[in-house]
Amino acid sequence: MPRVTRHPSNSVNDRPAAMRLLLRRGWRRLRPAGWLGLGIALLLGGAVALHTLLPGGSPGRSLSTLRERIGNATATLGLRVNDIVIQGRANTPEPLLRAALGISKGDPILGFSLDAARRNVEKLSWVDQATIERRLPDTVVVQLVERRPFAIWQNQGRFVLIDHDGNTVTDSDVASFATQVPLVVGPGAPAAAASLLDALAAYPLIMSRMVAAVRVGGRRWNLRMNNGADVLLPEGGEAAALAKLKELQATYALLDRPLQVVDLRLPDRLVIRPQPVKTEGKDTDKAGHKPT
Repeated sequence: MPRVTRHPSNSVNDRPAAMRLLLRRGWRRLRPAGWLGLGIALLLGGAVALHTLLPGGSPGRSLSTLRERIGNATATLGLRVNDIVIQGRANTPEPLLRAALGISKGDPILGFSLDAARRNVEKLSWVDQATIERRLPDTVVVQLVERRPFAIWQNQGRFVLIDHDGNTVTDSDVASFATQVPLVVGPGAPAAAASLLDALAAYPLIMSRMVAAVRVGGRRWNLRMNNGADVLLPEGGEAAALAKLKELQATYALLDRPLQVVDLRLPDRLVIRPQPVKTEGKDTDKAGHKPT
């Protein structure tokens, strides 16, 4: 049997040389942006490793100090805030937003906490949710979801704009929303307004004639109508009472009559009280009795 001589494989012998060649080519072709990213990655990795190894100190304070040092170090590489893009802002005052954000042009872009900035922005009354992100090398993007004005709440002479969940949106410049949202009155009205106003949305004719919804005893609602009448709704039965009121309006034009009270609290009966009439300078009802 002939003897076979095995020679070392060239691919094995040349592997270290091939790797060195590939590395040399890779370093030459690395662009400036790639160098910057690599430098940041190495710097951050070293900083995190150092922070993990060093004992003692308050974690929050240490992390803040570490972030500041990283920010200052990377700022020398050009990582500074050059642009702050705000999206979704309609009613949030911009000066208040920027103050809460706590970031200015020229600041180190890695020198602040995204989470802390988000929490500060979400404390603003108009802001429901906020998202804040860095877009390296020099841009901070702020995305807002603002609260939607739902009603104006009047209580003890004070007017406040509220959202669907009853949260206060603002107590300034409320009058500019007076023609856009309904008025609710009384203690406890914000927490209960959504269920009533959502039910009223199915009856635009009634809604258009309503001046205000007044919370009574923290339990039920009266609707003050533009003809001066108070429509008394039952506790927990608003939807059925509104359907009945719609039918009465379609059949008898009830809301066009000079009524003082339309009592819908009892499901099996309707109680109506007319507006008092003036006789010889005194107010009496239509039966000639003085109001009590």
